[in-house]
Amino acid sequence: MVFVLEVRRKNGESFESLIRRFTKKTIQSGKILQAKKVRFFNKDKTKRELKEGALRRMDINSRLDYLKRIGKLDEMTLKRSKKR
Repeated sequence: MVFVLEVRRKNGESFESLIRRFTKKTIQSGKILQAKKVRFFNKDKTKRELKEGALRRMDINSRLDYLKRIGKLDEMTLKRSKKR
């Protein structure tokens, strides 16, 4: 969908005031807000994607717990790796 907004320069009007009027009209039209909503819209994850993410997190946590138990991973190393 293409939205055309036209602002014509009045006699003796400065460029700054023309830009100010154009900006005001674009804000009032709501098209900028609509474009931002479309641009930053995130689709909800499906049940399958949620389950896969949960399983992946559980697997990583269990591996880290195992490494901590056998002594190959200390707390300081774990804290440093989480910051990144």
